[in-house]
Amino acid sequence: MFDAFLWAMEKEGVKGLPMVVSETGWPSAGNGDMTTPDIAATYNGNFVKHVDSGKGTQKRPNSGVDGFIFATFNENQKPPGTEQNFGLYNPVDMKPIYKLFSV
Repeated sequence: MFDAFLWAMEKEGVKGLPMVVSETGWPSAGNGDMTTPDIAATYNGNFVKHVDSGKGTQKRPNSGVDGFIFATFNENQKPPGTEQNFGLYNPVDMKPIYKLFSV
């Protein structure tokens, strides 16, 4: 998706702009077997590894990618289902929903 956006921008004559993945994530619950803490940890962990690697993308190799994981906390005031479960932490006890970083 990142490279597809870059290609589309270039087609419109916009080249060389710095790009940031402003929001990405995977819910840890809310839609059965497709939304588990393990899957969320894998998705977000792979995103962090890619950002940390500095490898960039096929369109911009070795240029690095900046990005942000959505969201810091689960949000119980959002509609039921996946929307409540994108957080890395439980806002009540501040405990991680799953292990993302090994410190």
